[in-house]
Amino acid sequence: MQESASRPLNIVVLVKHVPDAQFDRHLSGPGHTLDRSESILSELDEYALEAALQLAEARGGQAAGNSVTALTMGPDAAVNAVKKALQIGAYRGVHVNDPALAGSDAAATSLVLAAALAQVGGPEGGPGIPDLVVTGMASTDGETSLVPAQLAERLQLAQVTFASELEVADDDGAAVVRARRNGDSYSETLEAPLPALVSVTDQANDPRYPNFKGIMAAKKKTITVLSLQDLGIDPSQVGLDGAWTTVAASAPRPARSAGTVITDDGDAGVRLVDFLAAQKLI
Repeated sequence: MQESASRPLNIVVLVKHVPDAQFDRHLSGPGHTLDRSESILSELDEYALEAALQLAEARGGQAAGNSVTALTMGPDAAVNAVKKALQIGAYRGVHVNDPALAGSDAAATSLVLAAALAQVGGPEGGPGIPDLVVTGMASTDGETSLVPAQLAERLQLAQVTFASELEVADDDGAAVVRARRNGDSYSETLEAPLPALVSVTDQANDPRYPNFKGIMAAKKKTITVLSLQDLGIDPSQVGLDGAWTTVAASAPRPARSAGTVITDDGDAGVRLVDFLAAQKLI
């Protein structure tokens, strides 16, 4: 889709520090929370970041007043997700970091992110709701897709989900976001006025990789760190104590049992059919 050149956009992209899918995942502690010791920027968030950068660049980039901010919530190590986003091309970063956040579920996460967005979503990273909030279609750890919808509700933003193409256009002086959503046998185009929240799929674009110039430039970019006190949120509303959901118990996944081996002694075909029939597969 083509972009209409017009007023600059303030865009915030949600990024998350998630366990690397190359390694096994583990739950730990009394709250059965995810071990995040080996984590990276969520792959699905890279599509959201690329979509935001393309929208900003089509309107002249940072020189024309556009803004792309990467926002995350998490412990100290979560800042690495923001740093990676800055290396890829985000203009500034925000990290919400507070010990009380440990164990927060989707509801608490959306509460905190809504407060953070209202505080840094305006021009030059100041107070105000951003023109556009862009997210991945899910995080690669929880895979619930709940936070974007909850966040849109908390901020009273129009929400467009699972966009495979995205544009912002100016119709009669009013900025609107248009997105294409692909179904199994159809596609539809959705439109909503700004400000809005959009989640994009892994079909939306081909994310760029950080190059040497981007890595060096990221070292000079600003990362703002916010606490719950900065956001005016009571610690009792977040973490394990404020969670709407809890994990009562957890156990390692059972080891896979050995499969059935059929040796062909002349009747392998018959034995295979009998096996499939016994498993109710035919």
